[in-house]
Amino acid sequence: MKKWMFFGALVCLGLGGCATHGCDNTVAGSSCRAEYLLYQNDMLQAKLLINERRQENYELASALLQRAAREDTTGEAEFYQAVLMLRQNADEAQVNDKLKDSADRKYPLAVALMAQRTATQDQAKAIRYRAQYDELDVAKSGYPSFPEALIVVNKLISQGN
Repeated sequence: MKKWMFFGALVCLGLGGCATHGCDNTVAGSSCRAEYLLYQNDMLQAKLLINERRQENYELASALLQRAAREDTTGEAEFYQAVLMLRQNADEAQVNDKLKDSADRKYPLAVALMAQRTATQDQAKAIRYRAQYDELDVAKSGYPSFPEALIVVNKLISQGN
């Protein structure tokens, strides 16, 4: 049951932009809508593959995230790319660059993870990320709270099930 709640939180955070994504009713608008649906499909598939925690799925998840990143304006794709990189023990500088780019786009989980990751090296930076999280719409609505966001990111980046 907890696994489904965790996955539900991921999907809710990921779909937060659905209502604000605007495509008109013209031919160009239907193309825009199709691109957006493909982006959503890529993100959902990548999240499912990442959540399975099977190394053999990571290459496909990475390809899906790269394609989704072309359409992403929210930082969500970059965040999951960083999660995948962490799972594969990638270079810390590359991981931090992805997370910072995602946090700069105000993706909530990236902001929470940056606050957590910078806390040991730079307390002032961690405080700034924490304050940035408090200004996000999700934080103002109360879901997920900062502690809840940390639970989600810690589950995502952990190596075990």
